[in-house]
Amino acid sequence: MNDALAAAAVAPIEAEMTVGLGTGKAATRAIHALAAKADAGGFRGSCIATSEASARLATRLGLHVAAMQTVERVDYLFDGADEVDPKLRMIKGLGGAMTREKIVARAAASRVYLVQRRKLVDELGVRARVPIEVLQFGLSYVRRALGELGVDTIVRADESGVVLTDQNHAILDGQLPRSANLEEIAASIDRVAGVIGHGLFLEEADEVLVEETETGSVSRLERAV
Repeated sequence: MNDALAAAAVAPIEAEMTVGLGTGKAATRAIHALAAKADAGGFRGSCIATSEASARLATRLGLHVAAMQTVERVDYLFDGADEVDPKLRMIKGLGGAMTREKIVARAAASRVYLVQRRKLVDELGVRARVPIEVLQFGLSYVRRALGELGVDTIVRADESGVVLTDQNHAILDGQLPRSANLEEIAASIDRVAGVIGHGLFLEEADEVLVEETETGSVSRLERAV
């Protein structure tokens, strides 16, 4: 079956590029497409994975995964998103990889995000909470400090207990205040001691590829200059 979204994501990738691999369902589809491109001789570069899950998948598919610690710049990144607003600002981190995803995005020269149309929203935070990666030592304090900013949080947990990131940090899922100034709230979250990273991606998207759920066709949104 032709996967137009994944094909569009990997089409700009050149043979010797260093490529950032996102995390989540959409990114997984593109990782498979990149592996197929490599098998056909169209890619022989290195990959930087934003999560252990993406690293394991890429390695299993025969892609070369390098350590981000050894890389200063990435040529191209593909990733998914949980919400995208009309300015291409995003909420990310449902998969818990938001800090690594942001590091690789900031290192990348070109960044494309893959979403289904239902992920497009008029206002961020209406349906999705913002994931916030937190040092476990400061969990209670961080919750209080975020609450004082108007960000109500819950600790992400499952049947096994508190869900941890690949860095063994806890995750708080925060509800944004309605009509919040996103730039101001992101800067305020960054200043809270104990916060490692968060899922407000306000400047990272160069392009967003949008998949129509019914037809599988793909349209492209570009950041306004």
